[in-house]
Amino acid sequence: MIQRIQTVYLLVAGLVIFGLFLFPYVNYSDLVGLGKNVKVTGVYGVAAGQPVHDGGFGYILQTVVTALLGLLPIFTIFKFKQRKVQLLLIWVEIVAIIFFAIWLYSSASTHLTTVNQFLGAGNIGVGFFLLPISIIFCALALGGVRRDEKLIRSADRLRA
Repeated sequence: MIQRIQTVYLLVAGLVIFGLFLFPYVNYSDLVGLGKNVKVTGVYGVAAGQPVHDGGFGYILQTVVTALLGLLPIFTIFKFKQRKVQLLLIWVEIVAIIFFAIWLYSSASTHLTTVNQFLGAGNIGVGFFLLPISIIFCALALGGVRRDEKLIRSADRLRA
């Protein structure tokens, strides 16, 4: 399990998804001019020198989905004996990350509309770039699993 390169790729993909808890996916200045960060756990800012956290049900859902998306590649590592299942789980992860990115985009767009701003290059945070990086590592893991499957099939042909 450890000696396979896709294990490293899947571990990195999971850690990159967990990076969404640390890095905001949107940065903006509100109507008063105070800087705010939007993370999957809520909106963070500073008011009167004190940190302020605004959250809601949507951010709770984003937190849960982020945790599940981060755990899925790690769970996939332990399915190393079932390569077909591993391939399926990696595809599910990639599709889920794409839908999650669309959800984050619409959530950020809606949130910025409430403060009379729009989503642009100046507002995008590091978190938006973590999702494509995770997809790349999942795709690399997918190639590694396929190579293993091909190697096993060729070994089976030699035995037969």
